[in-house]
Amino acid sequence: MSGPGQPERATQRRVIALFREELGYRFLGDWSDRAGNSNIEAGLLSGHLLRAGYSSARIARAIDLLKREADHHGRGLYANNEAVCGLLRYGVKVKIDAGEQTETVHLVDRLHPENNDFAIAEEVTLHGPRERRPDLVLYLNGIRQNLSNQQPAYNAWFFRHSQGAGKSILMVLLAK
Repeated sequence: MSGPGQPERATQRRVIALFREELGYRFLGDWSDRAGNSNIEAGLLSGHLLRAGYSSARIARAIDLLKREADHHGRGLYANNEAVCGLLRYGVKVKIDAGEQTETVHLVDRLHPENNDFAIAEEVTLHGPRERRPDLVLYLNGIRQNLSNQQPAYNAWFFRHSQGAGKSILMVLLAK
């Protein structure tokens, strides 16, 4: 192993190994060339919610409502994060047809954290005003969290719901 960036790459591999082997995260791979990287990975979230027993129609509606809250252009970053944190903590109220009962779709299983899907991806390319590529990205049931790089020039759309993410993830998982 030699050349620029190799020590960083070795460290990145060790961190991935830690998350996989010690914390039980799934490794999603190198997403540097993957199209459509998003702050909400609908495919991952859908798979998690299907395993939790929700119908495809409810899942589609819940993901649509989550994306609307995360990307609400009439609010700032903090307000979007606050709205998404509420959905992560309390669930998304979904009603498919008129006259039907509203059901809450829980995006995160707070009572049984082991039922959640914890995943890690490396080199996630973000396209926007300035292309960015975080070395490592953590996903909880397909929802991405980050604490930095939230300025508009650095793909703020990807980080909209991540303001204060460390605190909100702990709150979501630990609060009853």
